[in-house]
Amino acid sequence: MVRFYRAAAGHCPVEKFLDSLAGKQAQKVVWVLRLVEELASVPAQYLKKLGGTEGLWEVRAQYAGDTFRLIGFFESPEALVLTHGFTKKSQKIPSRELEVAETRRREHLKRRSRDE
Repeated sequence: MVRFYRAAAGHCPVEKFLDSLAGKQAQKVVWVLRLVEELASVPAQYLKKLGGTEGLWEVRAQYAGDTFRLIGFFESPEALVLTHGFTKKSQKIPSRELEVAETRRREHLKRRSRDE
């Protein structure tokens, strides 16, 4: 199951990112998200663990020369929570994007443990 992180105030960065994409770009990203949800073994070209992080993963989509990334973490073995997305312009993921994902992961898990 793929879920989108929602901030305590209610906004959803992944929805905002998807809304910012052109129609065909958004369709491709959504197609990849469906693969991640439906396939038992997702090819690394679409889902990959990010080395040097504490459990962060990236969903990767490409369309017409553009590369899109959504970063997230596994809340449970079946639930991938995506924190945000961005258009990747270089080989390396900017450290700022990793920091955003890590901050949101900690905040999400803290809120979840309070609610249990």
